[in-house]
Amino acid sequence: MLHIVNGDVVGAKLRKANIRGDILVWREVYPVGPVFVEMDELHQRSPRAEYLERTLGISADDYLTHYKSQEQILLNFRNYDEIVFWFEHDLFDQLMLCYLLNWFSRRSIGHTKLNLLCIGDYPGIDLFRGLGQLTTKQLETLAGAWQRIGQKELKTGSRIWDAYASPDIVRHVAILHEDTSALPFAHAALELHVSRLPSARNGLGIVEQTTLELVRHGVDTPRKLFKEIGSRLSLLGMGDLEFWYRLRSMSEQPNALLEIRGPHTVPDYRKEAAPFENCEVALTEVGMEVAAGEKDWLKVKGMNEWYGGLWLHGDLTWRWDAERKQLVYRE
Repeated sequence: MLHIVNGDVVGAKLRKANIRGDILVWREVYPVGPVFVEMDELHQRSPRAEYLERTLGISADDYLTHYKSQEQILLNFRNYDEIVFWFEHDLFDQLMLCYLLNWFSRRSIGHTKLNLLCIGDYPGIDLFRGLGQLTTKQLETLAGAWQRIGQKELKTGSRIWDAYASPDIVRHVAILHEDTSALPFAHAALELHVSRLPSARNGLGIVEQTTLELVRHGVDTPRKLFKEIGSRLSLLGMGDLEFWYRLRSMSEQPNALLEIRGPHTVPDYRKEAAPFENCEVALTEVGMEVAAGEKDWLKVKGMNEWYGGLWLHGDLTWRWDAERKQLVYRE
């Protein structure tokens, strides 16, 4: 049996647990950076590796090495009688799940059985953020509770991944109106995905808008902001490296939304975050105007960002209307 899990913390706990089989930690951050329907070729992986190095500090060489290693294990999946996916309800995990379902949907599975353990809560935990919260004993109680993955799950995952990897914004929105109930947590996660896109109100996505609101109400350090964002937008499953990158983008001149006060460099995965976490964060004048809806940040700043297959650059001709849950186009 092969268990594919969403992170090193869960992987380490499963190795200590009384659960038989090999453990594969799937190391990816699909909510960040460019993705493609298939990423088997180097020309498809290289732009992603370069982006993650530039934004999160993940070495391109390290990324490509890990990618080849985990893909090789997948290619040998027929060595296993069963494979179990251990995932959660958030966007981070749902995209990981859909990538893997898409990968398997394009291959002859043979006699290998695919299974899914996917939960959005756990008894006794008020705000369930993920499997990493659970103890080894609690994880053991989930062993065997997985469900068999059939063609419906494979096809649904593949449709979602195709939409997420598309360069066409219409497809990112259209998937919200399709039946994705075979993967019960996917719809809510995808709604949060599109809410990250520039809004009709001021050009900010939900992460940036929520951050400005928190700072305006007195949350004034990167660590406090990350904690509050994690509570309010827990369905993103956003890690600290991504949030540090978002803060850095919001504080870059000209026309910064935030000012980060104190001696610091924004940490990446090779650097300690402690000095940065203790800095003070404040709104700039532009930040106050944008937060109030008086200015559109894209008109002031422009954009150069990836969300899945969607490259957002310049002053876009559309915005996401969160209240009506639809795209709004401008002349």
